[in-house]
Amino acid sequence: MFLVGLSGGIASGKSTVVAILRELGCAVIDADVIAREVVQPHFKAYRQIVRYFGTEILLENGEINREALGNIIFSHPEKRQLLNSITHPEIQKEMLKQILKHFVLGCRYVILDIPLLFETNRLTKFMKYTVLVYCDPPTQLSRLRKRNGLSHAEAEARIASQLPLDEKRRLATHVIDNSGERESTRRQLCLWDGMLPLHGCGPWRGRGPLSPVGTYSGTSVNLGTLMSSQDNLFTGGIGDLPSPVSASPLSPG
Repeated sequence: MFLVGLSGGIASGKSTVVAILRELGCAVIDADVIAREVVQPHFKAYRQIVRYFGTEILLENGEINREALGNIIFSHPEKRQLLNSITHPEIQKEMLKQILKHFVLGCRYVILDIPLLFETNRLTKFMKYTVLVYCDPPTQLSRLRKRNGLSHAEAEARIASQLPLDEKRRLATHVIDNSGERESTRRQLCLWDGMLPLHGCGPWRGRGPLSPVGTYSGTSVNLGTLMSSQDNLFTGGIGDLPSPVSASPLSPG
């Protein structure tokens, strides 16, 4: 089994691509979804956050008020670090569990949907392929304005605050142009999936006993090593304020 890193930019249409990949039977692990799940009530990270930050960060229904927590860590970098030290291990554990689950189920590759894949540039070495969801600048601007109700200047500012898609394009091994209609994007994804040396998520064809080992660039890597870093590898940081760089677990989604 090998790993594929998937990323994009704000309003480039990565969610559409993920939906199509799942329709095609691909195994996709969404780092942002996991980051939001681990801070829900009854999870270990939730209990630790309430313990250190107090009940004033909670909504009436008991869930964490992301805006209130975001305001706290915005002006206190040490509290941001504390929050990340609580949540990142839980995110990593869950990602590892999901990777291993797909490995045991026989998936030949697993796609990791990681918003800051190219910004951090620390996980790319574990990926056999990296895929960028691209769209042309006018389309990106138009989609963002329509989706978020922003002015032209506000949308341009948000786009300018992140690594440009054209720069990410040079870093990716594969590019999916999502500037057009959904069917065009689907055709590109079908072609891409068909080009992979072990495409699809059918029965595993390898030999030997199952073990927590994936492959990248023809080499084996222990998946525990992949999850060992405490840095902001998978998301913009569970403690990040809502930002145009990535959908943060502190944003409403």
